[in-house]
Amino acid sequence: MAETFLFDIAERVLAKIVHLSVYEVRLAFNAKTDLKKLEDTMISIKAVLLDAERQQHQNEKLRLCMWKLRDIFYDAEDVIDDFKCEALRKQDAFNHPNINNLKVRVLGSCCLPLSFSLKMSHKIKDINGRLGELATEWNSFDLRQCSDNRHVFRRETISFVHSSDVIGRDEDKENIIGMLMEPSAERSVPVIPIVGLGGLGKTTLAQLVYNDDRVTSLFPLKIWICVSEEFDLSRLFKLIIQSVNAEVRCDDLTLEALQARLRSLLNDRKFLLVLDDVWNENQAKWVELRNVLRSTDGFSPSKIIVTTRSLKVASIMSSIPPYLLKGLPLEDCLTLFIKWAFNDGEERHYPNLVRIGEEIVKKCKGVPLAVRTLGSLLFQKTGESDWIYIRESEIWRLEQHENDILPVLKLSYNHLPSHLQRCLAFLSLYKKDEIYYSDRVIRLWMANGLLEHPKQNQKWEDVGKRYLNELLSRCLIEKEKDFGLDFNFKMHDLVHDLALDVSQKECKTVNSKTEMVDENVRHLLLCDQKLVEVPRVLEEMKNVRTVIIQAASKRPKRSEIVDKSLINLCVSNFKYLRALELTDSPLTALPNSIGTLKHLRDLDLARCEDIQKLPSSFYKLRSLQSLNLGGTYLKQLPDSVQRLIELTHLEITIKGKHSKQIRAGCWTSLQYLKLSLCMNLECLPEGMQYLKSLRTLFLSNCHGLVSLPRSLKFLTKLEHLKIYFCNKINLEIELDEDEDKDLQLRLKTCTLFGLIALTDLPRLLLQGSSSTLQQLQISWCENLSVLPAWLLNLTSLHKLKIVGCINLSALPEGIDLLSNLRELTIDGCPELCRRYRRNRGEDWHKIAHIQKVVIEDEEWGFGWKFWMFKVCEVLIVFGNIAGMKCEDGDG
Repeated sequence: MAETFLFDIAERVLAKIVHLSVYEVRLAFNAKTDLKKLEDTMISIKAVLLDAERQQHQNEKLRLCMWKLRDIFYDAEDVIDDFKCEALRKQDAFNHPNINNLKVRVLGSCCLPLSFSLKMSHKIKDINGRLGELATEWNSFDLRQCSDNRHVFRRETISFVHSSDVIGRDEDKENIIGMLMEPSAERSVPVIPIVGLGGLGKTTLAQLVYNDDRVTSLFPLKIWICVSEEFDLSRLFKLIIQSVNAEVRCDDLTLEALQARLRSLLNDRKFLLVLDDVWNENQAKWVELRNVLRSTDGFSPSKIIVTTRSLKVASIMSSIPPYLLKGLPLEDCLTLFIKWAFNDGEERHYPNLVRIGEEIVKKCKGVPLAVRTLGSLLFQKTGESDWIYIRESEIWRLEQHENDILPVLKLSYNHLPSHLQRCLAFLSLYKKDEIYYSDRVIRLWMANGLLEHPKQNQKWEDVGKRYLNELLSRCLIEKEKDFGLDFNFKMHDLVHDLALDVSQKECKTVNSKTEMVDENVRHLLLCDQKLVEVPRVLEEMKNVRTVIIQAASKRPKRSEIVDKSLINLCVSNFKYLRALELTDSPLTALPNSIGTLKHLRDLDLARCEDIQKLPSSFYKLRSLQSLNLGGTYLKQLPDSVQRLIELTHLEITIKGKHSKQIRAGCWTSLQYLKLSLCMNLECLPEGMQYLKSLRTLFLSNCHGLVSLPRSLKFLTKLEHLKIYFCNKINLEIELDEDEDKDLQLRLKTCTLFGLIALTDLPRLLLQGSSSTLQQLQISWCENLSVLPAWLLNLTSLHKLKIVGCINLSALPEGIDLLSNLRELTIDGCPELCRRYRRNRGEDWHKIAHIQKVVIEDEEWGFGWKFWMFKVCEVLIVFGNIAGMKCEDGDG
C-alpha cells in the first residue's frame, strides 16, 4: 500500500524552518507571524501523526486526509525553500554587481526586500488557510499523542518442521551443526547468528538444526524462543523458564527473582537456546540477558542460535562472523514451487504450466517464501491464463496474505525509522537489477531534502553514508563492490517490489505505454528505448521534483527532440524541480530558460558529448549543489559556474590546455572536485588555494597534466587524493624546508593508479599529512623504482597496497617502525613478491608483524592483470568510457 511519508516530510519542513539563516528570516520580516503560525500548526499535527499512521489502514477518510496534508506540507517546503533561493539571489547580486543591480550593492542591508516578503506572506497565508480548512476534519479523528511504537509487532514461530518439507538447505544445516559442535573457549555462551533477508528461510534453517538427532544428543536441554517483538527481559526470562520447566509459576515474580530462578534452572546444564526473529539493537539489553546465561564455572558448553535480518544485531550479540544465508538455486526453487502449486505428481499432466512456472520462479530470485507465495496463488489453478497473469504481473501488485512474502518483507520496512523508509522508497526510481552507486544516490537524496540536518562536524554526505550503512546492516541492500570512498550496491528484486509498493504516489517509471500518472507524483524515471516523444501524461503535472532519463547501453542514442521537449517541459511545468539527470543526452545545447529552475540542486549531464558551452543564464541555478559535466567536452568552464556558491560536488571535462583561474570567494562550499578526460590540460587552474572546503580531489585521464601546484598545500581540509591514468604527471613538488616544515594537512587516503611517468611520491602532501594519512595505494606505476625513506614518517598509516609496480624492488628500510600498519598488499611486483614472500622470502621477517599480509606473485596471474590494465588504459583513452566506475584501483 502506498505510503504518505507524512511524519518524515513534517520533520524535514520543521527542520528547515528552524535552520532558516538570520538573513533568510529577515527576508521573511513581513511573514514572521504567518511563518510562526505555520510552524505551530505543523508541530501540533506532527505530534499525533504516529497515531494517524497506525489508524490509517482501518480508516479511509483519515488516509485521504493524510494525502491532502502531504501535498500541503510539500507546498510549505517549497515556500520555505523560496527564502533560501532569494537569499542566494541577493548574495549573488552583491558579489557580482552590474548596472542593473548596483543599487543592491550600494544600499546593502538598508534595502528591505518588501515585495518578496509580501509575496511570501501571501503564500504562507494560503498554506495556513488550507490547513485551517482541514482542521475540522483532522480534529474529528480524535488522534492522540503517542510514542513511536510502529516497530513493535508480534510474530510467533514454533520449533518443529518436517524435514521433508524443506528443500535445498541441507548444506546450510550441516554448516550450522558443524559450528555447534566446535568446542567453546568462552565463559559467555557462544552465539551463532543466522542473518538474511526476510523470507530467505532463517527460521526454517534453525528449525532443521534444532530437530536434528545429532543436536538433540549433543544438547540435553533445548529451548526455542520467538523473540519477534520488543526485546523485553522480563518476558524473555518467563518464556525461557517455562520452556525449561512448564510447572514453574513466574507471572508475579520481579525481574530480580526471575533471573535468580532462571540461573538456578540452567546451572550446570548444557543447553541449546534458539532466539528466533531478533530485532533488538540495544546492546545493554542483550548484555543483561547474556550475563544471566553465562556459565559460572569455566568455559560454557552451551550454544545460542540467533536468527535476524540485521547485521547490526548479529554484531551486538556475537563475536562470531554471522552465517549469511543465501538464496536457493533455481532448480531447488522450481522443486519448491511445484510442491506448492500442484498436488503430488499432478505436475506431470501439465508440462506447459511447469514451463511457465520456471519463468515465474525466476522472479523470486532464490527467496523460498516468494516461491511459496506464488505457488500457493496458483494451487489447483490449471488454466494457462492464470499462470501467464502471475508471470507477467509485478509481485507487489498481487494479492498477499499475512504470512506471504511482501507482508513479511514489510516488517523490515516498518522497523525502519521514518527517514529511512522514505529513502528506501526513493530507490524504486531505479529499474530492477540496476547497479546503484552510493555517491549518486546520496546526492539525489540530498537534492530532495531527504537527509536529516548534519550534526556538528558532519557533512550532508556523511549523513547519507550513515543511511546507506543502516540499509546494508538490515539486509535491504547488498554491497557489490567497495571503492573505498564509496561503493556500488544492488537491491533484491523483492525489496524493489516492496519499494515500488510503498512509493506508488511518490515515484513513477514512465514509458511509451504509460497512460496515467498521479498528478501529485514527485519523482519520475523515463526509461524506454522506444520513447520518441515526451509522454503526454506528464504535461498536466506540476509538482515533479526529480526527472531522470535512464541511459541504456543496448539501445540506439535517443532523439534530441525528446530531450529538448523534456527540458522545455521542466522549465514550463516543474518550477520546483530539485534533480535533473540527462546522462548520454544527444542535446547540443541547454536552453537559456533553464536558469528559471531556481530550486534545482542536482544536474547530471555526464557524457553529453555534443554540448560545448553552457547558456548565459547558467549562473541563475544558484541552488545547485551537484553538477556533473564529466565526459561533456566543454571548450572552457564559463565564469558563470564559479558563481554557484552552493556547489559541493563538481565533475568536469574541458578541451583546453588551461582552465580559468579560480577566483577568491568562489566555490567556498566545494567538497568534491573531479577532472576527467581533460586530455589537453597541462596544469590545474590557478587559485586552487581558495577551495578551502575541498575534501576530495580526483584527477582521471588528464594525459597532458605534468605536475601538481604547490597551492594544494593550502587545502587544509583535503582528505582524499586520487590520480588515475595521468600519463605525464610526476608528483615531485618542490619542498621548501623552512616554509613547509610545520605544514599540517589532513589527507586520509591517497591512490595513485596507472601513472607511467611517476618516479616519486608527492612528499609535500603526504609528509604534510604524516599524522593523518591512513591508506596509501600505488598501482601500475611501472617506472617507480624506489619508495622514499620519509614514508616511515607516516605514523598513522594502517593500509599500504602496491600493485603492478614491476620495477619496485624493496620496501623502505625500517618498515617495521610503522607500528600502525595493519594491512599490506603486494601484487604483481616480481622482486617485491620474491623478497617478502610469506615464511620464505629473505625479508619476510621485516613485515611478519603486520596483522594482514597479502602477497600475490603468480606469474600467469600478473601477466593477465598487466595486459588487462593496458587494454583498459587504451579503452579509456580512445573509447571514452568516462562514465564507467574504475575507482577500486584493482585494475
